[in-house]
Amino acid sequence: MKVLVIIPCYNEEESIVETVNSLKGQKVDYVVINDGSTDHSLKVLKDHNINYIHLDNNLGIGGVMQTGYQYALKNHYDVAIQFDGDGQHDASYIHKLIEPIKKKEANLVIGSRFIGTDSQFKSTITRRIGINTLSFLYKVITGKRIKDMTSGFRAADKSIIEIFAFHYPYEYPEPITNLYVSNMKIKEIPVKMKKREHGKSSITPLKSIYYMVNVILYFFIIVLSRKDDYNA
Repeated sequence: MKVLVIIPCYNEEESIVETVNSLKGQKVDYVVINDGSTDHSLKVLKDHNINYIHLDNNLGIGGVMQTGYQYALKNHYDVAIQFDGDGQHDASYIHKLIEPIKKKEANLVIGSRFIGTDSQFKSTITRRIGINTLSFLYKVITGKRIKDMTSGFRAADKSIIEIFAFHYPYEYPEPITNLYVSNMKIKEIPVKMKKREHGKSSITPLKSIYYMVNVILYFFIIVLSRKDDYNA
């Protein structure tokens, strides 16, 4: 299978080379999407001959990932994998993410911190409460269960690549896209995630609460819009 790893990069000058190097031996292609970084990330990408796409303006994670999925679609990849540029994702799990797609068991495979015992890093209590709330709401809406609704470590098959290349929200992309494709086969597998080794996360407890409240509102908007479509 032809596999692409999409790596978002915003001010990751200290970690991006290590992240790319971690993919060696995985038999995958990759592309780094530099999201208008204001540090020396672009220079680092050029100096190390890293395959990248540079965005002049900062689009946020949604715009970055849609750019990556468009690249995957244009270049006819069978699988696209989201892989953080800050070193939190473990490349040794890539083959496990791909396996359910190879076996036709799933269209989208999510690397989860909340099943199994692999992951030692499960984020803050505030974020876990929010994630559990989203998981419960997702189950109520769809009848399906995703425990790690905000995981950014995901593998998508061709059908999902095509959807995400044209329909990918700029805000709250992981939970919203999980809802977009809830009629397709989704599987979670346990993965190990690590703490960020370089730089500092911009997510504070207050931002976590704001994030979750807005995602819940988006969920209701999507559900109501679908009902309107059915009644049209």
